[in-house]
Formats: sequence, structure tokens, C-alpha cells
Amino acid sequence: MSQFFKIHPDTPQPRLINQAVDIIRSGGIIAYPTDSAYAIGCLIGDKKSIDRIKNIRQISDNHNFTLVCRDLSEIAVYAQINNSQYRMLKAHTPGAYTFILKGSREVPRRLMHPKRKTIGIRVPKCTITQALLAALDGPLMSTTLQLPLDKEPILDPYDIRQLLETELDLIIDGGYCGIEPTTVVSLLSDRPELIRKGRGDISTLGL
Repeated sequence: MSQFFKIHPDTPQPRLINQAVDIIRSGGIIAYPTDSAYAIGCLIGDKKSIDRIKNIRQISDNHNFTLVCRDLSEIAVYAQINNSQYRMLKAHTPGAYTFILKGSREVPRRLMHPKRKTIGIRVPKCTITQALLAALDGPLMSTTLQLPLDKEPILDPYDIRQLLETELDLIIDGGYCGIEPTTVVSLLSDRPELIRKGRGDISTLGL
């Protein structure tokens, strides 16, 4: 049975944020709001939790998980970034974008695409998420909270509780955050490549 925290979207309660981080560190998986849609996340190195998320989402080992980071400096720990990629990231973070980059040695191999060794990276513009990351002092391994037969992510935390109460350890109600997932952009080539059009504005990406 999952816990259910109602956290203020603008002024997150430190007590609840710290309790949420304790759940994550103890191997829990959480549903939490972002600046695009609700997501499901866990500690970066926790294989059991990642396998549980794969089972909920019914996704294969080829699925690109997203590493949700606090800022650019944290991205640089987990991804290989050149100067042009850095400029692109600096101009579009925080925001509703996921960027595909080559993973660094800090990323567990099982979390990267098995052939391309890539990882999705994002810095959300969401007060609750930023508070979680600050208290955790590290990134969250994450993916959009969308069930296998659904065409869109779940937008209501009460629906999340009804559907996944026995499969999650914590559901954070941070209010409405939309149903549109992030815009996904690959930075693996000389020019950015649009992988998925989502909430993030594509007009400034130089596609």
C-alpha cells in the first residue's frame, strides 16, 4: 500500500520532501509531478526498483530511461558533453526537454541503451522535483507515468493512487501538471534531431 503526500507546488513542505527522499533511498519507487507530466522514479543504482518500474510500464531493456538532474553541473557527471551540446543544454534547462546524450562511466551500464550507450537527461522546471533532487543530493532515474495500454500519461494523482496503490511506495500529489510529455531531442550528431515533439518549444532548437 503506497503512501500519499499532498505537497504544495510552490512551497514544498520540507518534512514531506525529506520523508519522500527516505522512501527513495530505502529502495522505494515514487510517482511525482514534473513540468510536463507525472513521472515514476527511483534511485539511480537500484536494480530492483528499476525492474519494478519496467514491470509497471511494461517496457523492454531497450527503453531509454531518463536521468532527472538538478542542473548542468550534475548533467556533466553522467553524460559526455562537448561545447555545442553544453550551449544547447544551457539554453534549454531547466525546461520540458529530454536530451539524448552519450552516458558517462558514472551511469550504470544496465540503465543505458544496450547498443548505443546513451541516456536521456533532463532538468525539470518544477519546484517539487527540484526540492526532491536537492534533498536526495543526486539524480532520479525516471520515466513518464504512462500505463501500457494508455495513449497519454496519467494526469490525476488520485487516479494514480486508484490504479497503482499496491505497486508504488509513494504518490506525491503536486496538483495538475499536464499530460504532455517532454520534447525529446538527440544531441548525438552535429545537428539536434527531434525524436518526439512534446511540451518543450522546438522553435529555438535549430532543427
